[in-house]
Amino acid sequence: MASSDQGRVAIEEELNKLTVEQVRQVKEQVDGEVGLLQDSLNRIRTAAVRYEMASKALHNLSVHPAGKQMLVPLTASLYVPGTLDDAHKVLIDIGTGYYVEKTMQEGKEYCERKIDFLKANHDKLVEMVVFNIEKTYHTVSTMSVKNDVYYIASNNDPKSGILHIYSTMPVLGMCYYILCTTNTMCD
Repeated sequence: MASSDQGRVAIEEELNKLTVEQVRQVKEQVDGEVGLLQDSLNRIRTAAVRYEMASKALHNLSVHPAGKQMLVPLTASLYVPGTLDDAHKVLIDIGTGYYVEKTMQEGKEYCERKIDFLKANHDKLVEMVVFNIEKTYHTVSTMSVKNDVYYIASNNDPKSGILHIYSTMPVLGMCYYILCTTNTMCD
């Protein structure tokens, strides 16, 4: 928790050193990173579901006797009739069109290893997404403050002795307009 707070403070300090345009660029970059991470999360979820389905299919095959008539999927929508010859050996797709012959138990273990691997990667990506969302929050907050400072600087006449400050930062759910003279403190 302490390192997380230190990370937030470091991010805020770095953002405060940047110009409004640089902060805007950081926000765009972080938004892009969040989008990519969310796409990766979706792909990992899809792959995990496919391995879970494959594991269930292997379990279903293991309970059927040899000689059982069934439909064999050639594609997602094309099935052909077939006969189960040997339920103790299966072909495992290991990627890019390569298949490996394994025993039923080895096939189940392969699927479980892949599911565990994908879940571990999923958890790491979720942490990264949360970090980047926090970074986005700090970036937007910094942009808001810097835009307010720009607004204050561009809408004041130093000769008049009056400083007009408008803050878009909500305080207790309300935005305040404060009028101060440069010679006195604002209340």
